[in-house]
Amino acid sequence: MLTSGSIRAAAGAAALVLTLTPALAGCGGSDDSGSTSGDQTPAQVVATAQQKLTEASGVQLSLTTDDLPDGINAIQKAVGVATDAPAFDGKLTVLLSGQAFEVPVIAVDDVVCAQIPLTPGWSDVDPVDYGAPDPAGFLSPDDGFGAILGAATGLTKGNSIRGGADNDEILTSYSGSVAGDVVAKVIPGSSGDFELSAQITDDDELRQLALTGVFYKNATANTYTVGFDDYGTTKDVQAPCP
Repeated sequence: MLTSGSIRAAAGAAALVLTLTPALAGCGGSDDSGSTSGDQTPAQVVATAQQKLTEASGVQLSLTTDDLPDGINAIQKAVGVATDAPAFDGKLTVLLSGQAFEVPVIAVDDVVCAQIPLTPGWSDVDPVDYGAPDPAGFLSPDDGFGAILGAATGLTKGNSIRGGADNDEILTSYSGSVAGDVVAKVIPGSSGDFELSAQITDDDELRQLALTGVFYKNATANTYTVGFDDYGTTKDVQAPCP
């Protein structure tokens, strides 16, 4: 038999459950970082990521490939600081006649300075001679990786995974395609259509960009993967060669 006391207790418990339910729901598996990407189309998310990249003062950038075609001179790796000057200060690994050479490079104001192996000091070089791009343009709004991202078509949203330096970011993949003449602004010689895969954080930062296609004349397709970290990096880059 229910007493007035037990009825009041049951009512109080029900009220407590109703009060706590929304709060408990908010403690679930979702990661709400203030981004509205869940309400946006893939094209809108990618456009926002492009804007963040091109407006950044600088980033830590890494570019790698492990499937270069045989018999070509090409860039195999790049690591350094890319800024909105635009400029680059880092190292390129280039493949020449089947051998890999790591070359310190500073590029700014249409001048590319490199420390060529067996050559003292800094030399003014044309990176095209080494199958490499001018790394100063990596963050250029018109000719850099942001331009490639902005030219992507047929974008679709993929899965979300945990990633980042401390595995504390949610990265969502977006796939599409981009024309070779756009990619050629970054890596000369690119032709045909390219497959594009971008990993974008919940804060709308492009964290990784993978491009697959024909980057070099008379060569087979390969993939370059580009990483972008430490948005807001600043560095005063000066050309050390005459």
